[in-house]
Amino acid sequence: MNILQLVSIFIEFAIVIISLMITLKKKKLYGYGIALTFMIYVFYDLARLFSFAVNDLVLSVLFFIATISMLVSVWKIYKDITVK
Repeated sequence: MNILQLVSIFIEFAIVIISLMITLKKKKLYGYGIALTFMIYVFYDLARLFSFAVNDLVLSVLFFIATISMLVSVWKIYKDITVK
């Protein structure tokens, strides 16, 4: 087992927690999108690390959802920044 990969997964999960704090404490809905993206990354990385029996198509669709989620989130961040 690669320690660097485990550290990366731990950091991804920390990003999920911080993103939820952004949503709940700062009332910024883009936190949900960031949390969703990184939760998918955590699942994806764990599935690969531990060889979960997950269809490759399912992983591809999840990765696509994560990409769209992050696109929407950064767009909302951009709009939030340019409005002020």
